[in-house]
Order: sequence, then C-alpha cells, then structure tokens
Amino acid sequence: MKIEPGDLAAVMERDPAIIDEEDARKYHTGLHAVSMYRESHRLWMEGDLKRARKINYNAHKLTGCDIHPGATVGTGFFIDHATGVVIGETAVIGDDVTLYQGVTLGGVSFEKGKRHPTIGDRVVIGANATVLGNIVIGNDVRIGAGSVVLKDVPHNSTVVGVPGQIVERDGVKIEKKVVLMHNDIPDRIGEELCKLKSEIERLNALVEERRNR
Repeated sequence: MKIEPGDLAAVMERDPAIIDEEDARKYHTGLHAVSMYRESHRLWMEGDLKRARKINYNAHKLTGCDIHPGATVGTGFFIDHATGVVIGETAVIGDDVTLYQGVTLGGVSFEKGKRHPTIGDRVVIGANATVLGNIVIGNDVRIGAGSVVLKDVPHNSTVVGVPGQIVERDGVKIEKKVVLMHNDIPDRIGEELCKLKSEIERLNALVEERRNR
C-alpha cells in the first residue's frame, strides 16, 4: 500500500496519539483508508472500475471507512478514526482537510450528476457531522460535531446544529477568532436557553411585583 507523503505528514501533525511514522504506517486506520482510496481512485480514473471497487470494498472492511473511488480528494487529507466515514462518488475535497469519525459527505438525490458536497481547503468536520447535497463548503470552515449541513457555507465560518446554522464568520459571532478545533464551538442551544431563562426570570419578577401592589 503506497502512502502519500502529504497524507503521512497530516497524520504526524494532527494526531498526538501516534508514536512515530512506523506506528502511523502500520496501525493508523485513517491513513490506511486514505491510501487505499488513492489507489482505487487512480484505477477509477484509468477506467479500471472493477479493480477500483474491489479496493474500495476491502478498505471498507478493513477500516470501516467508505470513500468512493470516484471522489476527488486533495493533499494532506486526514481522517481521525476511520470508523463510519462515508464519502460519496461526486464529492470534491480540497487540501489539508480533517474529518473525524462518523462524518458523511452524502447525496440527496438519485441523479447521476454532481450530487455530493464540495469541501474547500483547511476544513474541519467534527464527529458524526453530516453534509448533504451538491453544496459548497468554503475554505477554513469548521463544522461542529453532530451538525447537519444542507446549504452552502462561506469561507471562514463556523457551523453548528441541526440543521446547521452559521454562528461565526471571519472571527465574529453572528467574538472569537476562528481556530480550527472542532471541539471549541459556540453552544447555540445553550445560549438560547440562557436567554429564555433570563426572560422567564424577568416575567416572574414582574408578576411578583404586581401581586405585591
């Protein structure tokens, strides 16, 4: 199995659990999934569809990650814990992208044309997030764990929730500068609950004041 230097470098840079390059080459399932995808994609582009699909099938069995050979993936691609990652046939992924376990880049139709997302450079997609349809995710975007994204996302944005909502853009809460850490995301639901709690307390105070008149 041929391992691209950029993919290996991504593992060494972004996975603190890795001991050394030998450890990564032998045991990192995300790296194995990406490397097997690269070989299947090469065969797919050469028209050897059956061999490409066989490698894709074996990669899925070995790593739990299903990257269709027809997908287009840039350099420095990092998957942390390959389990449950699904990337569809017409997905396009830029350079230096990071996916965590359970991410789906899927389609929403049965049409043969472009039906999967296009992901920009330096995007981080958190665990179990789902990005669906022929949409465009801009460069330097963070998608929070468990989010469901159904619409285009502009560059330098943070998206959370179901359905996904942009809660930060160009470092401004829509307060923090965007740092590509998928666990450090605004708690949109928590913020709304705090506002609701404050409003209930205000109304209770008004009711109590009128009772005491």
